[in-house]
Amino acid sequence: MTIIMKTRLIIIISCLVLQHRLFFRAHICYNVGWPILSYVRDGQLGLDVMGSQTEQKLLPAQVDTVIVGNGPSALILSYILNGNIPYYNASHPHPDPILHQKLLQSPALLNVNVADLTAHFTASRLSYSTQALPINVLLDTLIRPLADTHPGEHRTCVEWRHEETKRVPHVVLGNTAHAGGQWADNPVSASWDIGTLSYAEMLSLPGYTFENHYYRINGRQPPDFHRPTRREVAGYLAIYPNMVNISDSVFTNVGVSGISRTIDGFHLAAPNIRCKHLVLASGIFANLIPPRPLLQPLAALHPSTSIRLTPLLIIGSGFTAADIIISTPPGRRIIHIFKWDPDEHPSPLKACHPRAYPEYASVYRQMKLAAKKALNIHDSATPLRLKKCNPFFAQRNWDNTYEGFPNTFIKDVAMRDNLAIITLEGSSGRTFDREVSSMEYVVGRRGSLRFLDTEINREVLGVDRQITGNSDMISGRTLRAKAEESLEVAPDVFIIGSLAGDSLIRFAFGGCIFAAHHIMERVGQISHQTTTEAGTIKIANGDITSKPLGMGIQTHSNNEYIMTNGHSDLGIDRKTRATSTDLEVRKVQVMA
Repeated sequence: MTIIMKTRLIIIISCLVLQHRLFFRAHICYNVGWPILSYVRDGQLGLDVMGSQTEQKLLPAQVDTVIVGNGPSALILSYILNGNIPYYNASHPHPDPILHQKLLQSPALLNVNVADLTAHFTASRLSYSTQALPINVLLDTLIRPLADTHPGEHRTCVEWRHEETKRVPHVVLGNTAHAGGQWADNPVSASWDIGTLSYAEMLSLPGYTFENHYYRINGRQPPDFHRPTRREVAGYLAIYPNMVNISDSVFTNVGVSGISRTIDGFHLAAPNIRCKHLVLASGIFANLIPPRPLLQPLAALHPSTSIRLTPLLIIGSGFTAADIIISTPPGRRIIHIFKWDPDEHPSPLKACHPRAYPEYASVYRQMKLAAKKALNIHDSATPLRLKKCNPFFAQRNWDNTYEGFPNTFIKDVAMRDNLAIITLEGSSGRTFDREVSSMEYVVGRRGSLRFLDTEINREVLGVDRQITGNSDMISGRTLRAKAEESLEVAPDVFIIGSLAGDSLIRFAFGGCIFAAHHIMERVGQISHQTTTEAGTIKIANGDITSKPLGMGIQTHSNNEYIMTNGHSDLGIDRKTRATSTDLEVRKVQVMA
C-alpha cells in the first residue's frame, strides 16, 4: 500500500470517528456558540450574528438558580449573578442633587432603599416616569440620566465591578435558537428591517452596549436618534453573552416544562434539573392570540402568487398589524379589519409622532380615514399635503391598495381552492363579501406559564384571581398588582422583565437588581450591611422589598401605558424637542 493510499485511509477513518463522536454528543448536550472573527448569515432568523464554532456544553443536574427565558432581562440578571455588581459612581454625579446626596451614603445598588431614594421623584422638577416600577425608574435614571429630556448629555452614574466572590451558580434557559427572547423570534410576516420604537441608547445591556456593538459592526458610532432595526437588535442580543463572558450560563434551544416544588427547591422535568431559586423571565409576547374557530381555516391559506389580484387580510389595530402593513409589497392589496374607539380605547398607533414614527403615523392615518369614510365624514387633508409632510405616505398608493374596515365583524368564511370568501358585517349592519388569499391575525400577544405545575401556578397567579387564572394568556396586567407589592411572587419565585408589567429594556434593570439581591443574600454572598466611606450603614430587612412601585401609585390601571408597551414618549419628536428643561436642570443644581 502506497504512502498516499495510507494517508487517505487514515483521513477517512478519522472523519468517520469524528462524525460518530459529534453525533453521539449532540444527543446528550446543548450547544453554545463561541465567537470567531467572521460573520455569517442566519437563514432562519434573517439576522447577522457572529459565526460560531460549536462547542458542546452539558446542563448541570443541580444549580442554585434557574432563569426561564433568555431575553434582555434574563441576560441582565445573568450578568449580575456572574459577579458583576452595580455601584453608584460618585465621580459622575447624577444631575438630581437630592438623589446624589442619598447615594453618596449608600452607593451599593444591590442594597438600595427604593422608597427612600425615590420619595422625592413625583415632586422633582426633573423628568421621572410615574408609570414604571420605581425600582426600575431608579436604575434607569442612574444608567441613563435625563435620557428622555437630555439624551446623551450626562454620563452613566453606574459603575459595574466584577466581584468573583458574589458569583451565583445559575443557568439561563431559552427555547429560541439565539439569546434574545422575543427579539430572536418573529412569528408573523413582518420585516426584520423596521425600526424599533426605542432609540438605540435605550436598548443597551451592561458590559457591552448597543453602541459598542454598532461600532464593532459598522466602524462608526450610531447616528443621533437612531432607531435600530429588529435585525440589528437581534444580532446584538445574540452575541451579547459571548461578549460579556456569560455564555457558560446561557443555554438556547431548551424547552422547559413540568416545574414543580420540592422540599428544598424546584425540579424541572424538562430538561431534568433541580434548583433552589426560580426566576421567571419568559415575557408576555411569546404567543399570538389565536383566531376564533371560524377564522382558523384562513390561517392555513398560502399567499397568492399574484400580489395584485387577491388581497391579504390583516386583523388587528396595534403595532404588529402596522408592521405587517409596512412590510407588505407596495403593490399588494390589503384588507384591514380593526377596532376603532379613539376616545375610550385608542389604537397605540395614535400616539406616534408623524416625524419620529412616520411609518406608524401613516398607518394610523389610513385607519382614521377609513373610520371617517364609514361615518361619511369628509377629510380635509389632500394627498399632496400628506406626501410632503410624511414621505412614508408616498411609498404606497393607499387609495388603490388599502381598504380599511373599522369595527367590522366576520360573519362567515367560505373556502374555495386556495382562496376564501369572507362575509363582513359593518357597524351599520350592512353585510358584504370580500375575497382574500391569506390572513394575518394579530390582535395581540400573550405570555405563558404552562411550564409551571398546577401548584406553583396557583401560588404565582393566586387562587382568587380568576380573571387572570389562564396560564396561557399572561398579559402585562396579569401580575402587575403582585409586582407592586413584591417581585417575589411566591416563595423563592421571582418575576422580571415584562412579566412584571414593564416591557421596555430600559426598565428591566431594577427588577434584576431586586432578584439578584435576594438570591445573593440567601446564598450568603451579601448581607444587610453595606460599607461606605462614612462607615457601615445598616440596611433594614425588607427595604428593597418594600413596594417596588412606591406608595400610592396604581400603574396597573393605566391603560395607555400598557397599550403602548410602556412607551410614554411616542408623541414626541426628540429631534426637535424643546430644550426649556435645560434651565430647570440648572435651577435645581444651583439651588443645591
